[in-house]
Amino acid sequence: MSSAAIRGVLFDLDGTLIDTAPDMIAALNQLRGQESLDPLPYALARTQVSHGSTGLVRLAFPDADPVRFEQLRERFLALYNERVARDTTLFDGAVEVLERLETTQRPWGIVTNKPTFLTTPLLKAIGIGLRAGCVVAGDTLPERKPHPAPLLHAADLLGVPATQCLYVGDAERDIQAARAAQMPVLLAAYGYLGPEDEPDRWGADGEIASLHELLSWLT
Repeated sequence: MSSAAIRGVLFDLDGTLIDTAPDMIAALNQLRGQESLDPLPYALARTQVSHGSTGLVRLAFPDADPVRFEQLRERFLALYNERVARDTTLFDGAVEVLERLETTQRPWGIVTNKPTFLTTPLLKAIGIGLRAGCVVAGDTLPERKPHPAPLLHAADLLGVPATQCLYVGDAERDIQAARAAQMPVLLAAYGYLGPEDEPDRWGADGEIASLHELLSWLT
């Protein structure tokens, strides 16, 4: 994979471009408190943040039946929506990476499974929503990652062929979606990987330990 052949870059959101774990875990433990349960350890919950509300609520309430699970998930989303960007920050190196992409006229965008009603205010609060060439959320299309459609749609919006558009993500479904879209992909190893994950088996073109490494690669 040659950096010269890359004309655009797409990012996953949670665990790749933005560290949303503080707010998502706080909302989850607030929900557990409402249910008279002790908070989960931060390090344990962090490994499930990339799996969104489903992964977090399943971790926090493993015995919930389907009906109760969905009720808990809806309550979690409401609590998270109230604090969507209170303690969330860009990952270290993100500012420099986005500036480099813009100065070298490489369009960039976001492809996330996070729903629009959470993605839009989050990006606005962080201050990068208007800079993105495209934002494809989890409900923009009928399909979500690991289906390739969101990545292909994002590449179309950027006006860059999928084969010349790099995707960066921290979860297995990110790698699967990029592979299906025939899009080069890097694993964000600094993201929310858990002990059960086996990233060496996922088939990424490479991995970065920080966004600073992506900056070096693009240079």
